[in-house]
Amino acid sequence: MQVKFNAIVGAAVILLAGSAYAQDLVVKIGHVGPTSGPIAHLGKDNENGARIAIDELNAKGVTIGGKKAKFELLAEDDAADPKQGTAAAQKLVDSKVNGVIGHLNSGTTIPASKIYSDAGIPQISPSSTNPKYTRQGFKTAFRVVADDVHLGGTLGRYAVNTLKAKSIAVIDDRTAYGQGLADEFDKAVKAAGGKVVGREFTNDKATDFTAILTAIKAKKPDVIFYGGMDAVAGPMLRQMKQLGMSVKFMGGDGICTAELPKLAQDGISDDQVVCAEAGGVEGDYKKAVADFDARYEKKFGTNVKLYAPYVYDAVNVMVAAMVKAGSADPAKYLPELHKISYDGITGKIAFDNKGDIKNGALTLYTFKGGQRSQIAIVR
Repeated sequence: MQVKFNAIVGAAVILLAGSAYAQDLVVKIGHVGPTSGPIAHLGKDNENGARIAIDELNAKGVTIGGKKAKFELLAEDDAADPKQGTAAAQKLVDSKVNGVIGHLNSGTTIPASKIYSDAGIPQISPSSTNPKYTRQGFKTAFRVVADDVHLGGTLGRYAVNTLKAKSIAVIDDRTAYGQGLADEFDKAVKAAGGKVVGREFTNDKATDFTAILTAIKAKKPDVIFYGGMDAVAGPMLRQMKQLGMSVKFMGGDGICTAELPKLAQDGISDDQVVCAEAGGVEGDYKKAVADFDARYEKKFGTNVKLYAPYVYDAVNVMVAAMVKAGSADPAKYLPELHKISYDGITGKIAFDNKGDIKNGALTLYTFKGGQRSQIAIVR
């Protein structure tokens, strides 16, 4: 009789345990970035930022609507290619993700954003800066960094007002990011009274820039601006040196990475490069980011490349909205995301009516001795 009773109790305990486990809420968060191709180092950096956030949330035991949440990261590679980006977006929608962090590039983020919008799935980009992304009227589109109007405009004014450049040449890689940034820089230079003496373009996989650099050299510019990524900017700087062009070289966040000196090899001299990164950490937030950097290095055995802290914040902002709504259902937590005020490691995060971060910061950098050196933080 006792054996039978114990068996019944044991079965009941198993049933209850199974029932409690069934009460756990599985929350799928998608991440998309280029983890293959020339800028795979930046895509992996972003993905690692998402992974560390997910792991820490699971360790904390977050509760959403009275249920313990179990977060899963669904990571996809878009290779910085718009077609692959939309395919990755559709795959995440089909997998019924609760939200998406990404993409890294504007060129993949913008076409993918329609797919997420049509599915009603919130998307937070940690690094796409083309203004078009949040100006399409999609209620699901957000970003946690300043856009190219701010980035290109600030760099254009800096070239004329601070560097005192009289003549400036502009090159872009014809991607949504590179061309968009170069256009905003061009506008700001002219508005500040500067002169653009040449506008050239290449592509994001090019390795030989001799023709366009020779054409630019003949115009004797004080500054060359490049709208594109570090994988192209590095070789371009090497070829500038070979052609005896020691002019200032400017660019946006795409070139403003710890990898640039390695990619440029001996083509970069101290203070030659001036670049701006969307985002900027000031005051008490510096310690929070330093702590994150240490955890990141311990976990992945490498240093933060660029946007991992913003990815980390993007994941946590999304989850904070779910907690506030008491639901991981996109339709239910999306309104909370629009109203969110979150204290992240990179600073205060709140969104305007377009989904852009309010009061976004920019950090101006140069390079000295192969290391990035901060010039200033501007808003």
